[in-house]
Amino acid sequence: MGFFQRLKQGLFKTRSSFVADMDAVFMGHEKLDDDFYDDLEETLILGDIGVKTTEDIIEELKSASKKEHIKNPGPLREYFVHYITEKMAVPEDAYKFAETTSVVFVIGVNGVGKTTTIGKLAAKLHDNGKKVVIAAADTFRAAAKEQLEIWSERAGAEIIGAGEGADPSSVVFDAIAAAKARHADCLLIDTAGRLNNKKNLMDELAKMNKIIDSHFPEALKETLVVVDATTGQNALHQAEDFSEVAHATGVVLTKMDGTAKGGIAIAIATELGIPVKYIGVGEQVDDLERFDPEQFAKALFELDNQDDSSQDDSEENG
Repeated sequence: MGFFQRLKQGLFKTRSSFVADMDAVFMGHEKLDDDFYDDLEETLILGDIGVKTTEDIIEELKSASKKEHIKNPGPLREYFVHYITEKMAVPEDAYKFAETTSVVFVIGVNGVGKTTTIGKLAAKLHDNGKKVVIAAADTFRAAAKEQLEIWSERAGAEIIGAGEGADPSSVVFDAIAAAKARHADCLLIDTAGRLNNKKNLMDELAKMNKIIDSHFPEALKETLVVVDATTGQNALHQAEDFSEVAHATGVVLTKMDGTAKGGIAIAIATELGIPVKYIGVGEQVDDLERFDPEQFAKALFELDNQDDSSQDDSEENG
């Protein structure tokens, strides 16, 4: 089964709840009046789109209906999906780190699939002919390094780590030396999943960044925030909190398979201004894929019934 089909299956609960409720609003009203917009606003907020994003969407739809002379809810649904797809657009240079010498920080609270994401990302890079080194810099969680060792073996990557309680920055220093000695293309850094003390985490990341700037200045830096899609608005808040601590350049949405809160992808992309770069739909090593707004919209809103195999063929080189 290809990734698009897995994504479509994974979003089944979201389609059955949020999208079904949304379509009930579009089909249950004959005209674009206050009742229609009030019902749609309530549905979007309940669908984890978020209050701010919902307000922006409603204003945009009202404006578009006047400009485009749209009188009925049906055509407005098409505009809505098109607008959402554009708002979730990923910058052209979003994956530059995968094509050049780079250092990728992976941050997020424990339990969101951070370690798994690192393993999957390492595997994708390795499959594309890149040499990968992983720094096990989450030295506060006892099982972190052991989990990474399993994933690094599966991904064909080398892991650099230290014992529990070691200085994370020293791990990064050693990993940089290893990456340069082995002419690695990408250094992936696992970080501690703690947000209870933002200052400590901020200081820790700043120290790591200073080491990278001093000893690996030629590397492009990327910071990916990993969040669990099943947590809905909590995922949005976590992404926001971590982006305050670190300069986040992208979001990874995990556990998109089986969640009823798929609308959170829309909220994160539009509200935070940080692009969703990857989505995960399972536990297998190939269950992480680059985020494609158009494919996501098709899978979520079922825009057409075309053969899914054509979708899967188009993403093999993604």
